Amino acid sequence: MLLNALRRGSRASKSGAIVLPFHPAWPIAAPAAGGLVGASLGTLFLTFLKIGVLVYGSGYVLLAFLHDDLVSRLGWLTNQQLLDAVAVGQFTPGPVFTTATFIGYLVGGLPGAALATLGIFLPSFVLVATLYPVAPRLRAWPWTSAFMDGVNAAALGLIAAITLPLGQAALIDLPTLMIAALALGLLLRFRVNSAWLVLGGAVVGFASVAWRF
Repeated sequence: MLLNALRRGSRASKSGAIVLPFHPAWPIAAPAAGGLVGASLGTLFLTFLKIGVLVYGSGYVLLAFLHDDLVSRLGWLTNQQLLDAVAVGQFTPGPVFTTATFIGYLVGGLPGAALATLGIFLPSFVLVATLYPVAPRLRAWPWTSAFMDGVNAAALGLIAAITLPLGQAALIDLPTLMIAALALGLLLRFRVNSAWLVLGGAVVGFASVAWRF
């Protein structure tokens, strides 16, 4: 992202455009309280607050942060549980960020659900209110415009990177591969609502388990 900003900013300088020096202020992640291994409501809130500050580009970038923090670093969830949370987030009304509420409930019950929801949505209200008035100016400046383009590219990279481990956890046999292929075909061809795809997958999964028994 910084290289992209430097490259395009230097081009603008050579063309005679006025370029202001730009030093991006990176948000600092709040550390986990005491390095706790088990679930802590304070750590849960700070983790989702950090994710709410850092996530950018798409709700699906959230999955990369959730996997890194809750699966790899804290060990509160498994890949399968994260996939279940994603399914719940797709099925319920609202943005993908509602996944945070379900994960908070898994980790800390109702208080955990409330704190996770507050933590992940609070930065959005603050950042939108703060940056909305200056967003057109940021896009007009070559340095900041290039930086934002670099962030978009990084967001796509994060989505692609997290697809592999979650795909390995979800696609474990022939039936799951067939369900995924069918869902993808319906989504691309008919633009079927994701809630119907999740519900259909659940029905097929239950039928598969019942048939085995």
